[in-house]
Amino acid sequence: MGEMHVNELVWRKSRRSGFQGNCVELADAGKTVAVRNSRFPDGAVLAFPNRDMAGFLDAIKDGELDDLA
Repeated sequence: MGEMHVNELVWRKSRRSGFQGNCVELADAGKTVAVRNSRFPDGAVLAFPNRDMAGFLDAIKDGELDDLA
C-alpha cells in the first residue's frame, strides 16, 4: 500500500469515538482494510485481508474478546 494510495483512502471511525484524537480509523483499501491511529494520520498503517477483519469484527460483536478489555 503506497503512501499516495493511503492519502486517497476514505477514513472513518466509530460514531462513539471522542474528540481526544486517539481513535482507531478504518478504510476500505480494496482487498484489505487499512487501520491507523487518528492521532497520527501520517504514521504507520496496518493492512488486514478483508476476511480477517470481518472475523475480528464478528468476534468483537459476539463478545468473544470482552475479557481483553
